[in-house]
Amino acid sequence: MRGLKGKRIVIAGGTAGIGAATAERLSEEGASVVIGGRNLEAGQVLAKRLNEAGGKVIAVKFDLGDESSVEALIDTAATELGGIDGLFNVGAELSAEHLARDTNLLEMDVAVWRRTFEVNLFGYAIASRAVIPHLLAQGGGAIVNTSSDSAWIGETTRPAYGASKAAINSLARHISSAWGKQGIRANTLGVGVTMTETAQEQIGAEWQASILATVRGPRLGKPADVAAAAAFLLSDDAEWVTGQAWSVDGGMTIRD
Repeated sequence: MRGLKGKRIVIAGGTAGIGAATAERLSEEGASVVIGGRNLEAGQVLAKRLNEAGGKVIAVKFDLGDESSVEALIDTAATELGGIDGLFNVGAELSAEHLARDTNLLEMDVAVWRRTFEVNLFGYAIASRAVIPHLLAQGGGAIVNTSSDSAWIGETTRPAYGASKAAINSLARHISSAWGKQGIRANTLGVGVTMTETAQEQIGAEWQASILATVRGPRLGKPADVAAAAAFLLSDDAEWVTGQAWSVDGGMTIRD
């Protein structure tokens, strides 16, 4: 892939799952990476492994639901890397207890909606707000947000989650429209069922089989599948792609 070597990328939510896989892919492609996550120890283990393989990776403790923490992550990355070329927003509120309370609108728990939007949407918006001045200072860069098929399919449950993901798509379109002429690109990845560590804990074999029946591909997703798409959109190879919402879901959704 062209246009990642020497790039300086921030991953907001990178210590496990899709974020960790993306940190590994970007490091392999020659990018310097700052990964933020709530589990600093896991981030440090990942950074150590990638640095021993020849990368430049720094782990930072970070909470996507805390405005000051989000801003501190971007400030730290800009200082440590000498600038920022791209941002990958990938964290989300996915705890089993939280999602179990996101049932349907008639049973709406306002606290669940508030927490969902604080993490899934506000965190992305704050991270983008913090990084845009750094991108403008050097003539442009790329932002990639992690969305979900839930933004389109209209689930009977998880209305807060689905609404937050639809809003993420709109956020990327806003950024690409407002700062596209200054060289900033923004896109989203609508991720289908991806077997991260968390998914493997929460999704049993029977549920996996039922989901696989709805996928046009032969398997469920792997973190590396999303990492590959994110790496492309962060690279110079994708400099003519902006304002788009791509599904990375094995063909679960097919849309114009």
